[in-house]
Amino acid sequence: MIKYLGSKRLLVPRIVEIVAALDAVQPVRTVLDLFAGTSRVGHALKHAGCRVLANDDATYAHVLATAYVQADAEDWAAALSALLPELSAAPPVHGYITRTFCEEARYFTPENGARIDGIRAAIAARALPPELEALALTALLEAADRVDSTTGLQMAYLKRWAPRAANPLVLRAPALLPRARHGKGAAHRLDALDAARALAADVAYLDPPYNQHSYLGNYHAWETIARGDEPAAYGVARKRVDTRERRSRFNSRRRHAAALREVIAAVDARVLVVSFSDEGFVTRDDVTAMLAPRGEVLVFAHDFKRYVGAQIGIHNPRGEKVGRVSHLRNREFLFVAGPPAALAGVRAAAEPAPLPA
Repeated sequence: MIKYLGSKRLLVPRIVEIVAALDAVQPVRTVLDLFAGTSRVGHALKHAGCRVLANDDATYAHVLATAYVQADAEDWAAALSALLPELSAAPPVHGYITRTFCEEARYFTPENGARIDGIRAAIAARALPPELEALALTALLEAADRVDSTTGLQMAYLKRWAPRAANPLVLRAPALLPRARHGKGAAHRLDALDAARALAADVAYLDPPYNQHSYLGNYHAWETIARGDEPAAYGVARKRVDTRERRSRFNSRRRHAAALREVIAAVDARVLVVSFSDEGFVTRDDVTAMLAPRGEVLVFAHDFKRYVGAQIGIHNPRGEKVGRVSHLRNREFLFVAGPPAALAGVRAAAEPAPLPA
């Protein structure tokens, strides 16, 4: 899966373990992943047998959720296996990606940019069924991610080419799963509050943006590839102009607490599992208080290295290191809230051991 700020890769086993402990007390058939992102969590819960409803309002996230949560191997594995060689053979095109992200910026080499343009045009020309198109687009996004020249964010590109950028772009099939035993999953592209009001589940997992960093701004190139459009772009990073307009309430210090409180209150689920960071706009105690009306609240804390940009440090436009990063580690919290009887299995579990840094 693509590199992603806020990825729950290291927390996924704990989240799956919590859902399993809840299921041991009262069956968990359907899980709502309200802020799906790369669908890493939804994919793991589908693998565990849950029917997953994945939601995110970004187009690239909806594509990933369609591939990893909604599409099933028994329906598409053979068709995808036949399609990828055809797409790989598409001729390179000097198009929008090449101009914007290889010449005006330097996210990819021009050779790989032209491959991305050519493959994206070939996908569009085929008018594929939606799930198969999402699988093809996911293969392209992940191929591009493997040859980009960034620290994992598209706020900027590296001053010197990352070694991986010299590799040729290669399409690989996403890790398709068979249909979960509790039923076919679904990908939704709704505002989080609308999704909370419209979608019901046994357990809801919430991983909201927690500070000013916009996922759409950080992954604008993936949004453009997924949409297949040619938006006006601005700045050295060549961001889509609509990243200025499509602002989330969760990225506003002034509006964040009210937005989170409203979503938590609206979710139609027996138990809520919430991820949050100590780098967020609200505190651990704030989140606990927001969840208290749902019943008992359990909190598990894990210590992690901060994202790679913090490890590299602060640099000026000439590439010179300036200033000091305030801290190199942060704490991620998992909150579990619901009726005390439903939380018996989670409560009985030993305090989580530290996860690998």
